[in-house]
Amino acid sequence: YERTCRYFARTSNSAVVSVGYRLAPEHPYPTQFEDCLTATIHFMRTAQDYGVDPSRIIICGDSSGGTLTAAVAQALVNRRDLPKLRAQILIYPFLQCVDFDLPSYQQNERVPILLKERVLALGLKYLNKDLSVTEALLKGCHVPEDLQLKYQKWVSPDHIPHEFKTRGYKPSTTRPFSKELYTLIKPAFDPVFSPLLAEDSVIARLPEAFILTCEFDVLRDDGLLYKKRLEDHGIKVTWCHLQEGFHGIL
Repeated sequence: YERTCRYFARTSNSAVVSVGYRLAPEHPYPTQFEDCLTATIHFMRTAQDYGVDPSRIIICGDSSGGTLTAAVAQALVNRRDLPKLRAQILIYPFLQCVDFDLPSYQQNERVPILLKERVLALGLKYLNKDLSVTEALLKGCHVPEDLQLKYQKWVSPDHIPHEFKTRGYKPSTTRPFSKELYTLIKPAFDPVFSPLLAEDSVIARLPEAFILTCEFDVLRDDGLLYKKRLEDHGIKVTWCHLQEGFHGIL
């Protein structure tokens, strides 16, 4: 990422701080989030030492870094001892564990580099869980009925614009619920892991956002759903959609 960071610094005339957060599985979840939050808070408190206006700090990340960016932004909304974030930049982020059968997951399940099953394999390893539950997760057996009802107002194909469903999308059928699987996978419903599942009271206080999505990316609809949630709360979103884009294009 050094070349990317140098490019950002040069073209935006900004100071760029890249967080070398510790990696799983040696350092289990949520170490990565805690490292990013710690680094962000430290920089916010010392920004002027780097010639940076504390009111103009933007956090940014791509893919799982986009997840961490969204989670850090949410963690800071109630902090009165720190300046407010100016904005958040989410580049093809992973944002939810509820539905792995959204239109983008169906349409792009075999598009490199982020195959549908690879999303689950990486997520399960991140949570230090066994990969044997992958098939049941793909079928949605991990979501109890009460949570399905709660989350469907945020995570549902109904909230994806029609033009994104024309490319071979088929609505899925309901799957049998497994309490054992839910118990195992419960940490994934935490907004630190799935920022799209944060409560409205948190979403409503988030900073302005830039969201980048790619047409040929399983995570496309995560970005579209988060865009809708932010806009529903009156938060300004700049959205860039790469019609020929795929995951990792940055």
